[in-house]
Amino acid sequence: MTIQACSNLYQSILNEYGLKEESVEVQVFGSGLINSTWKVTTPEREYILQRINDTVFNQPEDIANNVSLIACYLKEQHPDYTFVGPITSENGKQMIYEEGEGFFRIYPFVAGSHSKNAVETPNQAYEAARQFGKFTRLLAGMDSVNLTITIPFFHDISLRYKQFLTSIDNGNKSRLREARCLVQTLLSYTDIISEYERITRDTEFKKRVTHHDTKISNVLFNENEKAICVIDLDTVMPGYFISDVGDMMRTYLSPTTEEEKDFSLIAIRDEFYKAIVKGYCQEMKNELTPSESKYFFYSGKFMIYMQALRFLTDHLNNDIYYGAKYPGHNYVRAANQAKLLEKLIEKEVLLASYQGEEPDDLNQ
Repeated sequence: MTIQACSNLYQSILNEYGLKEESVEVQVFGSGLINSTWKVTTPEREYILQRINDTVFNQPEDIANNVSLIACYLKEQHPDYTFVGPITSENGKQMIYEEGEGFFRIYPFVAGSHSKNAVETPNQAYEAARQFGKFTRLLAGMDSVNLTITIPFFHDISLRYKQFLTSIDNGNKSRLREARCLVQTLLSYTDIISEYERITRDTEFKKRVTHHDTKISNVLFNENEKAICVIDLDTVMPGYFISDVGDMMRTYLSPTTEEEKDFSLIAIRDEFYKAIVKGYCQEMKNELTPSESKYFFYSGKFMIYMQALRFLTDHLNNDIYYGAKYPGHNYVRAANQAKLLEKLIEKEVLLASYQGEEPDDLNQ
């Protein structure tokens, strides 16, 4: 659709960047759930336009500050790295604020690149894991405390568990009765919480510059199916490596997504686990401490369990955070993740053994 078909909003924003051609086209792009994204096409080149969800990100300026710090560090220390940062406006701003509409920004569209909505092959898992590991490794010399927390307590599973307990006490009683079996199942995994709390006390567990949202759609691939770089840095902030590795396990290991209602289709694909190990450790092997390495498999349990807690908490709280596309949507998501967690734990002895192998010995 053209700008003229979309009122004057897009044109007002694009004018700030000097994009004033009448032939500019704007169309919805991608499948992200948080920010709204469009592809902007001009006669000269293509761009990505995004509106920041300021309900999730209460201080969008903090994102801009973090991205600037990362961009400056990579330019100085690793100038060959492909970093896709926002374009500054003619007034030197990373973000443009439109009254009543929110914050917007524009990125260059990387020519010849594409993203994926799902992981279909072990090689894709390997390429993505390597890029997320590379991103953290290249930023290892940057003090993560200089970054602003864009989403407070984002991956604090202890807090998520407390919120879950509160929803049991104060949530929808009818829903609680219907979900009692799933509630009991999630209550039985408190050892995962205990392990996380041990991690937070372990001085060998490092807070690093961590992406926190390692789904496959946040990796750009070229025409040869080689990953170019990671994108979408809104959630980059200090964190533990288990957040990035765990989110890859949660979203790469099963052939189904958290939306799948047929739980018989949920499975753990061993070759995809090995690909994550190979890709991530190829970059991060010398960065991880011995204490951290012991928790590689735990990363998957940590992230899957936390997401199950969050989905069921929202269900009991009448879907006030994620919303629901149909009755019981968040219950289905929570039960789905609980099944995925069960499947992962069943393979713990086998999968955990892969981490001890050298990356080059692992088959994709």
